[in-house]
Amino acid sequence: MRVVVQRVTAARVEVGGEVVGSIGPGLLILAAFEEVDANADLAWMSAKLARLRIFPDAAGVMNRNVIDAKGELLAVSQFTLFASTRKGNRPSWSRAARPELAQALFQNFVEQLESATGLRVQSGVFGADMRVHLINDGPVTISIDSRRPE
Repeated sequence: MRVVVQRVTAARVEVGGEVVGSIGPGLLILAAFEEVDANADLAWMSAKLARLRIFPDAAGVMNRNVIDAKGELLAVSQFTLFASTRKGNRPSWSRAARPELAQALFQNFVEQLESATGLRVQSGVFGADMRVHLINDGPVTISIDSRRPE
């Protein structure tokens, strides 16, 4: 599992011109899945994101997590995070999970993230052509891969 997490002052996702998920200050999480991903990957990532201290404290130091900051969460499935550009100029997404598996993994991830944070997670529409709007705060953008836990 791979995510790109962005600290935002606001974010929303639209499908067909309609807003399907929207948050104020919090985290926008772009998530991708591989065929080999299992419940342990989802649990590890959910816990990591719940504890990730990237919100400023009173001294301006990144010392608070999304829960401490009373932030919100927006998760968007994005298989293109597994793009490989090793050969040629056209990306390959052969590492990305098949859509039916990825959809189940994404739903499970959202549920685990809600459980880990105690927050409701807004989300996009799996497989839809989405427009994601965000105001990156900082900017703070971090990529995390469950196969390379750091």
